[in-house]
Amino acid sequence: MAASFRSSRLLAVPLLLLARAPWAATPAHLPGLKVSKQTLRAPISLVAQSSEIDYRSNKLLFRKVKITQGSISVSADLAHATGLDFENSHWVFLGNVHVVVGQGELRSAEADISFAHKLLTRAIVTGTPAQFSQRDPKTGHLVQGHAQRIDYDIRQGIIRLSKDAWLSDGQNQIRGESLKYDIAARRVIAAAADQGKSRVRITITPPPRHKP
Repeated sequence: MAASFRSSRLLAVPLLLLARAPWAATPAHLPGLKVSKQTLRAPISLVAQSSEIDYRSNKLLFRKVKITQGSISVSADLAHATGLDFENSHWVFLGNVHVVVGQGELRSAEADISFAHKLLTRAIVTGTPAQFSQRDPKTGHLVQGHAQRIDYDIRQGIIRLSKDAWLSDGQNQIRGESLKYDIAARRVIAAAADQGKSRVRITITPPPRHKP
């Protein structure tokens, strides 16, 4: 069984959906997390407090580092990588990791970042928990989510929250072992196969009544 609905219709969802999966919903519009073509084509800038580069092993170590590409940036206390040309390199960031993608933010203790053909293509952040947040300019609500692992495929525009995943649009909340957010389709999917023994749970808060 599956259902698909807009956030404005959440109040009409039967309570039976709280214990069923898979389901699809759009509890939160996350403007700003979608990356423009201009950003993906922008040059990459790296600034660090200190660096160690071993050209023989092609290993790099940076402290207090920040990498920027257009509206995307990644900063952390420490970073090590397998190449500086960004053609096909893998980076690990440790300590106070802060990832900015457009108007959205990810924060975590650790992050794995992949570059391909000089493009930042994937960010995997982990923590207890890893978090993202964004202020929705249309409603003013704080859109936020957290999980032990958040996997953001930048080229596909897909965010996966795994292990104790939680998502809120500032009014309604969704919990599950694993949630997938499709940015372009503005759709959240919780597949039964990804939930293990857990059930998807939705908390619906009625909008405040307007005084006459």
